[in-house]
Amino acid sequence: MVRARKAGVISDVLMFCEHPHVITLGRNGQRANLLASERVLRQKGVEYFETSRGGDITYHGPGQIVGYPILNLGAIKRDVVWYVRQLEEVMIRASGVLGIVARREESKTGVWAGQGSQAEKLGAIGVHISRWVTSHGFAYNVSTDLRYFDLIVPCGIAERKATSLEKLLERQVSLEEANEALVKHFGEVFGLEMKMASRPELLAELQEAERAVAVPA
Repeated sequence: MVRARKAGVISDVLMFCEHPHVITLGRNGQRANLLASERVLRQKGVEYFETSRGGDITYHGPGQIVGYPILNLGAIKRDVVWYVRQLEEVMIRASGVLGIVARREESKTGVWAGQGSQAEKLGAIGVHISRWVTSHGFAYNVSTDLRYFDLIVPCGIAERKATSLEKLLERQVSLEEANEALVKHFGEVFGLEMKMASRPELLAELQEAERAVAVPA
């Protein structure tokens, strides 16, 4: 998808995924922030990957929305810091709709809920940008099993914990409910018209584009 966007054969895309249990380390991360041995990870069914995104270490799993924006920032705004702040804004606005006051913290990328040193991380961000096309993105905890974050030092910040919408709201929250809020505010924040597409529809569009124009590696 990123190669196709660089070649200009597809439009901007926002993909939502719900991953199986996995821990990923960003290109600037410290492996020392992984607190579990390979044996423990195998026992818990957790995979581990090193990635090209920014940021440190994080966990993805069921009940968490992982958003992958594949955008041509060259046509929007060529500013990496601005882009990260806009991703934060999307999650902050979506949280507000769902009943949570979320905010930024100075010098800490992501979205937080709570006050002062007791604030917990609701959404994480780790991006990669090449030729002004974005990849990787954000992770938003909806009904995530937060115990898996005990396997790591989340985002390399030892004194802070992760939280979720369900923990904060003390009620069940569906991924569909959170997805709807994120899509709405992503379109507003980036000035994009959002059009829903299923995975088969997205893959079909990609295959058609690749037939029309050879996509470089």
